[in-house]
Amino acid sequence: MSDHESTYVPKTGIEKWFDSRLPIIRFGADYMALPTPKNLNYWWTFGGILALCLVVQIATGIILAMHYVPNTEMAFASVERIMRDVNGGDLIRYTHANGASMFFIAVYLHMLRGLYYGSYKAPREMIWIIGCVIFFLMIATAFLGYVLPWGQMSFWGAEVITNLIGAIPVVGEPILIWLRGGPAIDNATLNRFFSLHYLLPFVIAGCVVLHLWALHHAGQNNPVGILIPKDRMAKDTVPFHPYFTVKDGFAVILFLILFAVFVFYLPNALGHADNYIPANPLQTPAHIVPEWYMLPFYAILRAIPDKFGGVVAMFGSIGVLFILPWLDTSKVRSMRYRPAMRTFFVIFVLVGMGLGWCGAQLPDAPVVPGMPSFVLFDGAVNSYLWLTRLLTAYYFLFFLVLMPIVGLRETPRPIPATISEPVLPGGDALTAAAPASPEKKG
Repeated sequence: MSDHESTYVPKTGIEKWFDSRLPIIRFGADYMALPTPKNLNYWWTFGGILALCLVVQIATGIILAMHYVPNTEMAFASVERIMRDVNGGDLIRYTHANGASMFFIAVYLHMLRGLYYGSYKAPREMIWIIGCVIFFLMIATAFLGYVLPWGQMSFWGAEVITNLIGAIPVVGEPILIWLRGGPAIDNATLNRFFSLHYLLPFVIAGCVVLHLWALHHAGQNNPVGILIPKDRMAKDTVPFHPYFTVKDGFAVILFLILFAVFVFYLPNALGHADNYIPANPLQTPAHIVPEWYMLPFYAILRAIPDKFGGVVAMFGSIGVLFILPWLDTSKVRSMRYRPAMRTFFVIFVLVGMGLGWCGAQLPDAPVVPGMPSFVLFDGAVNSYLWLTRLLTAYYFLFFLVLMPIVGLRETPRPIPATISEPVLPGGDALTAAAPASPEKKG
């Protein structure tokens, strides 16, 4: 699909002039005409939704930066001034704050889709790896942005996370001093966080361009997970425009409706009330928690009794995603034809949700109130701490044990020879799942 010839023909003198010097119009036209598998479902619309979210976050962030004051004495007041005195400031701020949550909702669904349909397999490893880089940058950007309102949760969240960096042997302390700008979180820290928070979205935008470039080169995956041979391009593909621009457009409208519900009716539902209290270094909140989209990784951090071990586990939970293409040993891409792995995948999704829930609870709180518990090692069984440890164990087992072993031992269902067979009359003539030759991987 990536080797299709350009069909763009410049019609005006201006178009011909541009095309001979900077063929950006040709690039856009060719992208719109890109042969796209005709069986893509609505799980493939989140790429466009994520692009929209990035544009919204950059646009609203630039406007907020015009009024925000990165000073510990004035940061909280400047945010309140934006909300009360700047024309449309409350709308811009709520759009930006809730936009981060919408961004993560879309990226989690986008990554789960890629995981389910095997979109990380050869020759699409670089698409997946660049996507993981974008995900990591999103987490870093969101954390930096969470500190900027300089409320109680902002300050103490920064205190907890930066202290974790200091736990890294040898290099941890110098990195901590550089990040904070001194021995403690103060004005220099806020200035650094503001600068990095402003910069990283543009770095993300650059990575998105690389992501699309890699996608354009390797071609789209599809729910069946098989290569579309050149002799079937006309039958099994359609131009991206108008077929998928219309389909994506409909999905974007539904997503914007959900977005608008939170912005206009539930603007603070996804935030924490303590962040409307000015930061006070002398008063620790009863329970320090990050934003909801970081809770699974925060839970993994707390699951390990050793501080440095918790840091390794937290970063390892993201790092394992980078090597996923080499952990999955199955010759079949789509879990649609892998019933055993599909079951483990559903459990993995539930485990991820469970980690998010545990991350929002006090570690030593009882999971079942009133149920007797007994002390084991450093905690009481029937607490969120031990539930978190069980869920964390499955998270890593899924990638490091289940994917390699199940891929070698499972017996997949037969897969179709083409993407059209499952929906055409007489299309039940299926081919057995066999190892694909390198030239037929797609």
